[in-house]
Amino acid sequence: MPANTYEAMFLLDSTKTAASWDDSVKHVHDILTKHDSEIIASRQWDERRLAYPVNGHKKGTYLLTYFKTDSSKLKDINSDCHLSDVILRELILKVEPKLVDHLVNQAMTSTPNVDAESSNEDDMDDRPRRRRRDD
Repeated sequence: MPANTYEAMFLLDSTKTAASWDDSVKHVHDILTKHDSEIIASRQWDERRLAYPVNGHKKGTYLLTYFKTDSSKLKDINSDCHLSDVILRELILKVEPKLVDHLVNQAMTSTPNVDAESSNEDDMDDRPRRRRRDD
């Protein structure tokens, strides 16, 4: 079978990543390489307070990774992620072959905090205001 390109967002335990970011990333990469995956790109995406507790954790650090692997290996990768004490959650999506280069370039050059904050401020300024009954 041909190898497909996948985008994975890993939610990592922020207390363990704070102690050693490199070890946490190495742990995720080891899981992927154990199952014959070729890592294309990987970077810290963001550290955020979670909307609801995940396994008792209120904060998490996101790791965005692009990798190539055979689709038959995904089940084993997911199983290893569920057994990991560093990875709280994972989401793995297949990337359309035409979009691989664009998505990897965009993910490696954008900064999530700055982009999210500037877009939220712009959206709020353009919204129509509701009249008060007192007016």
